[in-house]
Amino acid sequence: MATYIIGDVHGCYAELQQLLEFINYNPQYDRLGFTGDLVNRGPDSLAVLKFIYNLSNPLVVLGNHDLFLLAIGYGIIKSNEYPALDPILKSKEKHNLLDWLRQQPLLIYLQDFQTILVHAGVPPQWQLPEILNKAQWVHEQISGTDYLNVLHILEGNLPYSWNNHLNEAERIRYIINSLTRMRFCAANGALDLSSKGAQSVDSERFRPWFEWYSMPYKILFGHWAALEGHGHKHCQALDTGCVWGGFLTAYRLEDGQRFKIPGSKLNPEGNY
Repeated sequence: MATYIIGDVHGCYAELQQLLEFINYNPQYDRLGFTGDLVNRGPDSLAVLKFIYNLSNPLVVLGNHDLFLLAIGYGIIKSNEYPALDPILKSKEKHNLLDWLRQQPLLIYLQDFQTILVHAGVPPQWQLPEILNKAQWVHEQISGTDYLNVLHILEGNLPYSWNNHLNEAERIRYIINSLTRMRFCAANGALDLSSKGAQSVDSERFRPWFEWYSMPYKILFGHWAALEGHGHKHCQALDTGCVWGGFLTAYRLEDGQRFKIPGSKLNPEGNY
């Protein structure tokens, strides 16, 4: 029995199946987890979503592309610019899939492995109890009856920093941006959401978030394909750019071994 955490799939269903065959995945004994961004850009987001939906007890955290799908699927964002999502939006199973997706958390703490599963990262000013509390609070907003109002306030970069005077909408947006979009931040958790390469536009103030990380827990994250799987200390980067022609990577929690298969050059669509 093994637990495999898989990096950003982005609709690459064929590669996902190839990876599962490569690791000899056995659905009767093994468990799968995903670092978010299940959909968009790749050729078969519907098949990926249906496959994970039908798994027994998968570990899934939401990524920014998953949240974007929810916003489009529930009519919050009107856009015809993301044809990779059209099969989901036109599917008879759309509502079941979207309702299932919004029930997934933003962060999972696996106590047995002393491991945090998150899409982008964790802001350095918070310790684990506070991170869990804030992630759970936003999860309850997205999975609850008021989810449409929550999805309305997701878009945007502000506020860049956290303080106790933020209103509810600002708190939700900061938490979501930290957990699903962050790459660079300052020591106090101030976000640089404009830089996407290997270095911030203001490298004296903003560093990769994991360079500020000081907790003893391992973190498995995706989102940052430019890292090419190179993390830092306890932080393991699992987005290895499958949809860009890189690799799709799985990480086995029991022993820390990595497995990867090459991706196809897919001319991906969407840029969120």
